[in-house]
Amino acid sequence: MSSSGLRQCIRDVSPYLILLVAISTLGPLQFGFHLAELNAPQDVISCRFKAQSVSSRLSSALSFVTSSSSPKEASTSSALPDCIPMEDAQFAVVSSMFTLGGLIGALGSGPIASSKGRLLAMRLTSLFYIVGSIIETLGASITTMAIGRVFSGVGAGAATVIVPIYISEVAPPRERGTFGAMTQVSINVGILATQTMGYFLSYGSAWRWILGAGIIIGGVQGFGLLLVPESPAWLAANKSVTQAKRILQRIRGRHADITEETVTWGDAAGLPEEEGLLDDPDAGPRRGSTASKASAKNSVHLGFLEVVKDPLYRPALVAAVGVMCAQQLCGINSIIMYSVSLLRDLLPMNSALLTIMISAINLFTTVACSPLPDKLGRKTCLLVSIFGQGASALALALSILFGAKILSAVTVLFFVAFFAVGLGPVPFILASELVGQEAVGATQSACLGANYIATFLVAQFFPIINVALNERFGGAGWVYFIFTVLAVLCGLFVLWCVPETKGKKDADEVWGRTRRLD
Repeated sequence: MSSSGLRQCIRDVSPYLILLVAISTLGPLQFGFHLAELNAPQDVISCRFKAQSVSSRLSSALSFVTSSSSPKEASTSSALPDCIPMEDAQFAVVSSMFTLGGLIGALGSGPIASSKGRLLAMRLTSLFYIVGSIIETLGASITTMAIGRVFSGVGAGAATVIVPIYISEVAPPRERGTFGAMTQVSINVGILATQTMGYFLSYGSAWRWILGAGIIIGGVQGFGLLLVPESPAWLAANKSVTQAKRILQRIRGRHADITEETVTWGDAAGLPEEEGLLDDPDAGPRRGSTASKASAKNSVHLGFLEVVKDPLYRPALVAAVGVMCAQQLCGINSIIMYSVSLLRDLLPMNSALLTIMISAINLFTTVACSPLPDKLGRKTCLLVSIFGQGASALALALSILFGAKILSAVTVLFFVAFFAVGLGPVPFILASELVGQEAVGATQSACLGANYIATFLVAQFFPIINVALNERFGGAGWVYFIFTVLAVLCGLFVLWCVPETKGKKDADEVWGRTRRLD
């Protein structure tokens, strides 16, 4: 970012806006937290090990959270068991229930956010997070843990839908891309936090404090949302333009000029709420697509079946859903969710410590690479990301198979870093760029639904396939040959089916249906 651009960003951003973004992104943060919360303590939770070496050394310092300094003694006096006996398949079911809840939350939150407002929908996510965390923390059986994961997943799925919309509607037009990246950054902060806690609390029954931390975060989010106003754009489209302008003025600052942002709000009451929200702020008046004009006449939004049946939208739907599936099928969650158990005894360092390094690199590269889609293009970033992950998966498979432990550790770090280049942020912004405003809602719902289904498949079947392949062929690492092949297929799909959207004014221009007049 140039010095003039940085100065403009500082002028546009008020402390109140930073507070709103910080509170709202606690939703995606908990998505990352719950996604990875079972990774580090997996062996302790499933009764494979009673203690981890680091946790054992710290048990005396943390004895105030347990009834005894000895894990064995604690198990006899605690009302809750130290562990829940589980096989790999059973643990996979518990883990994957989070994605099932995410699918429910993603599909169900859109109508609530559209009809009742973004704020109510976000408050509901905090409620699901709290309830899910309580059930998980007190869980004493596989069924109870799975139910808690479903509740947490519903909150996470809803948060990944609502929070990016809310942030885009309160952020200054020139900085929407920067603030949009905060969703992915907060997810990585949550992952890093839970992995770090897991490193220190994976012993005895102390792992329950990891799950219990979700109660605290959910409570902070719920309290913070009492200080957050409704989205001005939603208010202008559905309730009061005057109230919306008053809130927007407070967000921008007392002396900020909001005329440009509110110029279209005068007639907003009878128009679709999304009109004008996703327009390029620097592109001037936006020329609506043919489909958009038709939609405006009818003041309706297309449903999923209408989008599927219409040949105008079908290529965009295929492209957006395909990229969302590629995000998961290239294998990132095999590392995020299972790295500790997967890499145990394979690498020259403590696998839990390596996982913290992985999470830190994931966070750093996400922040560092956030400008790349606007500079290099969405498609270029996707191809670089997929190629890098595929090459890293192949190197990881070979290094594990042949016992090159240092190379294995380095390859895992590259695997995660390449994810942040494109597959991490780009899929979440493509849907709104590939279709007109009349089909954005249905397309986004389909994309997020596909994403959670793909996440479920990886979470459920990765550990099972990993064990089966290792037993069949001997050794370890065979499963990453599958991710290599999947990366090749995903790369070919992006190359042939996904158009570049960088610099395009609307969906018609993306698909070559109109010519630019400038």
